[in-house]
Amino acid sequence: MNKFFSVAPHVALAAALATTALVAPVAAHAGSADGKWQVKVLGTAVLPDGKIDEIKSIDTTTTLGSTLAAVTGPDTRANDNVVPTLAVEYFFSPNVSVETICCFTGHHVEGDKGLAGAGHLVDHVLILPATVTAKAHLPLGPIKPYVGAGPALFFVFGEKPGDTAKALGVDKVKMSNSLGVALQGGVDIALGDKGFGLSLDAKKYFIKPTAKFYDNGTLALETKHKLDPWVLSAGVSYRF
Repeated sequence: MNKFFSVAPHVALAAALATTALVAPVAAHAGSADGKWQVKVLGTAVLPDGKIDEIKSIDTTTTLGSTLAAVTGPDTRANDNVVPTLAVEYFFSPNVSVETICCFTGHHVEGDKGLAGAGHLVDHVLILPATVTAKAHLPLGPIKPYVGAGPALFFVFGEKPGDTAKALGVDKVKMSNSLGVALQGGVDIALGDKGFGLSLDAKKYFIKPTAKFYDNGTLALETKHKLDPWVLSAGVSYRF
């Protein structure tokens, strides 16, 4: 059902190493406010929805299925989190660029509404939200607002049934990789003419993953979720 992140230390370390690997060669080039490449190191808040969009199947012969069948308006939600993000951008012209981001996010899923108080249904969901956006910029001196859009593919790793799901007989949970769309808006602010700057960015994702819950090999429940997170970032940039 829903997902959220609690980033493990090795994830933050991986992000730091990736940043170092990219920024080190950059040092060999002179920074420029009009350069072709831009690297950003950001702090990012991920704010998902996570509601149940559709119950695709339910097996009432299982403990989980029979329990949910008796619940009015079952729903779920994912917790919010803050993660480090690395963005790399290439400018085809002063006004047109393409950008990709890298981060990992960890989630857990809890019951909501008819399932309020149910506790964890899914634990340890690690997501890689691979995203590529085409961006249009409006140069206004050192301040450059932009808008963008592009595809997003969420890769899901390591999901496990939470304590509540285990108590209802679930021994395996599988969440699908999902393809969606991201809309983007933000602003880059140049700090002088040496390529350094500040960046504020907001993305809205539209993506609906599927969750499957198994009881001794039997598919007890399959649900589709409206994940649709807001992803809000702020940080520093270097253009060269």
